[in-house]
Amino acid sequence: MFDETIDRSGTNALKLERYKEYKNAIPAWVADMDFKSPQCVINALKNCVEHGVFGYTAISDELTHAIMNFIKKEHNWNTSKEWFTFTSGVVASMNIVCGMLEANESAITTTPIYPYFLNAPKNMKRQVSTVRMREINNRWSIDFDEFEKSIKPNCRLILLCNPYNPGGTVFTKEELLKIGEIAIKHDLLICSDEIHADLVLDKNAKHIPIASLSSEIADRTITLMAPSKTFNIAGLQSSFVIIQNKKLKANFENSMGHINGGVNLLALTATKAAYENGAIWLREVKEYLRENLKLVQEFVRNNPKLKLLKLEATYLAWIDCHMLNVDAWQLFLKNGVILNDGKGFGDGGEGFVRLNFAMPRVVLKEVLTRMENAVRSI
Repeated sequence: MFDETIDRSGTNALKLERYKEYKNAIPAWVADMDFKSPQCVINALKNCVEHGVFGYTAISDELTHAIMNFIKKEHNWNTSKEWFTFTSGVVASMNIVCGMLEANESAITTTPIYPYFLNAPKNMKRQVSTVRMREINNRWSIDFDEFEKSIKPNCRLILLCNPYNPGGTVFTKEELLKIGEIAIKHDLLICSDEIHADLVLDKNAKHIPIASLSSEIADRTITLMAPSKTFNIAGLQSSFVIIQNKKLKANFENSMGHINGGVNLLALTATKAAYENGAIWLREVKEYLRENLKLVQEFVRNNPKLKLLKLEATYLAWIDCHMLNVDAWQLFLKNGVILNDGKGFGDGGEGFVRLNFAMPRVVLKEVLTRMENAVRSI
């Protein structure tokens, strides 16, 4: 089913609209998949639309329990209904978390990173310190000594991305415990964006929610999750926040106030259907993505001026193009491929591009052919 090439033109797809002047270029940038969502989601939405009434909608116990059961099965984390708050998106939630900080408090995160980790504190008029990720054993990793040294006296919050975007690292239990240890030592909150948790491609890696490691870590952790990447329903804008600490949860909801309007009826409908009945589709799409990743890895191996470290999760390849000695984003654009420019991911992102390989294999092969022609044209 994932081999089907679906024409997304005329649907206001951001992937196409942002660069619509490049009519013959293939978009491989923004993080959504070019696959149909699970049939269970499509059927649930059809039934909802046919009902014909789209009034204000409450969060059902059935929805929350579907999510809890999924998280237990996929990540071995026992959650409670009382820990959940629903929002329209992980980015919105991250901004709400940064708004919880006092005016003189700051956050810390790593770079290069998904741009909203840098934008969210600034949106809330808060400062953010950054620490460069390091290449250790062919894998993007945190230099914990440097990280701890970079914590300012007014720092109150760690912004964590796990699995990591970009780079695809799935942090190990030991790495997560180290982050928790630092947070406890310096009395920091942890905001853990785990939106890619369900898309672990390396069969030797395992996503671990950091809040599941201990009650002490959970007590200071705000976990952000969503079905959007997992089941390709990002346009429906559905996410949830898991906070075990009652006082911390109340602070989050106070910070949210009425700015975030919650999750709409269709998003809730799709979310429930996906978590209840989307497991087989998810398993199959991950197998398809694993094969796509092999093609990307082969392409990089065949072009020695490019470099790709071990990618454990996500469908986003973070490709090092420094040895090309050109503006790689422009080079690939001129050759008909639209990628993410690494410059937008903060310090250390220069010279990289991010390739979304969640597309039908025949399209990916054309993308990689164009990229190979671009490299060889230099």
